[in-house]
Amino acid sequence: MKQRLGTVFLFLLYPLWMMAHGVSSADQQTLQEGGLLAYILVGAKHMVTGYDHLLFLAGVIFYLSGFRDIVRFITVFTIGHSITLISATYLGIRADEHLVDAVIALSVLYKGFENLGGFEKWFKVKSPNLLLMVFAFGLIHGFGLSTRLQAFDIGTEQFLAKIVSFNVGVELGQIVALIPIVFIITRWQKFKSYDAFYKAANTYLVIAGIGLFVYQMWGYFYGH
Repeated sequence: MKQRLGTVFLFLLYPLWMMAHGVSSADQQTLQEGGLLAYILVGAKHMVTGYDHLLFLAGVIFYLSGFRDIVRFITVFTIGHSITLISATYLGIRADEHLVDAVIALSVLYKGFENLGGFEKWFKVKSPNLLLMVFAFGLIHGFGLSTRLQAFDIGTEQFLAKIVSFNVGVELGQIVALIPIVFIITRWQKFKSYDAFYKAANTYLVIAGIGLFVYQMWGYFYGH
């Protein structure tokens, strides 16, 4: 049963895994030909196809109970990634995208590990304050999104407005992407198979985090 649930989970994640949220010439053309609306559209696309961001948020939602908690934690994450996305892009603060994405991959690993009670089982300590960690990881995820935006040629006119528009698109894309994730997880909580699904899904979050980390580090050392 657990193996079957894990297979289903991997099948659901496969399209996200394959759709990397990199920089494309089509996106660059969209930004050049469109106005601020184009930045909103590209920002939304990058979040919807941002499998690493969505895996982390799925891990957060697994840990929560109740719609109010979900809104509170997602809001904190949103504030975190908005701060770094806007400020890092505006100030031109850059880092190698592979290294940033490697840290984001570790956030996915971290959330699956925490959800499985890893801190208590392996280190005999309580896991760190989740709200604080979600904010901290939000800052890192925002920096990752900033590296994507800075890879585009966005010119100097309406510079801040373009950054904010991209961020608005990210938020809209996040809402669209989270709706089915929240629906599936909260609905599944009512079934007896939820415990098995929870363990299988979070185990695969750990595996995905490790896999994405190795992939990004390989890209850093050998992809240049």
